[in-house]
Amino acid sequence: MRIHRAPDCVGIRKESISSGVALSSLTLSDADKLETLRRLDQFRQWRSLDEKRYCLVCGKIITGQQIQVAGGIRGNGSLTLNCPTERCKSIPMDWVLPTDEIIARVEMLAAEERKAAAPSPVNHKNGRLERPERPHNDTASRWRKFALHFKRSA
Repeated sequence: MRIHRAPDCVGIRKESISSGVALSSLTLSDADKLETLRRLDQFRQWRSLDEKRYCLVCGKIITGQQIQVAGGIRGNGSLTLNCPTERCKSIPMDWVLPTDEIIARVEMLAAEERKAAAPSPVNHKNGRLERPERPHNDTASRWRKFALHFKRSA
């Protein structure tokens, strides 16, 4: 017996997430996607799919075109908006308009990540090979550095 897909399922694909739950990611026309963003994002206005938002969870700048719309199978269930970054569980409440300061900071952090990812030169010390120490570069320290930029002076 062969299973046939109903015609109303053509624009739907299944994506699995780390918890093992399958979400239905919808493929919408640009006009439908923009209308969906306007309807579901209660926190900020969307004028086009090219507008950018800064995700406070993953630290990436995303566009309306990249945002994923999930749910709403056959008129049942509600639609949700999700960050396109892999393993990021943010929702519209977590997306802010990127100011010039945020964009500059994101570019600086990206440059630091590229620099940290580059292979480091090896020093010869007393005939032995040593790697130079790298600065502590985990997520918490990156957020602290980011927050210091916005800290008000007393």
